[in-house]
Amino acid sequence: QVQLVESGGGLVQAGGSLRLSCAASGGTFSSYHMGWFRQAPGKEREFVAQITPSRSETVYADSVKGRFTISRDNDKSTVFLQMNMLKPEDTATYYCNAFLAVIGATYWGQGTQVTVSS
Repeated sequence: QVQLVESGGGLVQAGGSLRLSCAASGGTFSSYHMGWFRQAPGKEREFVAQITPSRSETVYADSVKGRFTISRDNDKSTVFLQMNMLKPEDTATYYCNAFLAVIGATYWGQGTQVTVSS
C-alpha cells in the first residue's frame, strides 16, 4: 500500500508560480509511474502530467504544456509539479497519483488546493 501526501498548494495571482510536492511512502517509489491530476468544482478530475519511473519520459495535458513541469526524486520518494504562468482556469484541487503498471494498482493522495486569482 502506497501513501501519498501532497503539499505546496495555495493562493497565487495570475502569472505567478507554485511548486507542488508529493511525498510517497509504503512502496517502491522508483517502480511507479507518478502523475498529477486536478479537479475543479463541478468538473470531472482531469489528467495534468505524468512521469515514468526512470524519469526518462514525461507527458502533459495540452492545457498545461509549456507552463508546468513534472519531475521526481527517486532517492527522496517525491514527485514535483512546477507550475508557472498560472491562470485562473488552473484553479482546482490537485491530486498526486501513483500507478504500478505490472499489477494495475493506482493510489491517490488527499489533494492540495490551488487557487489562482485574476
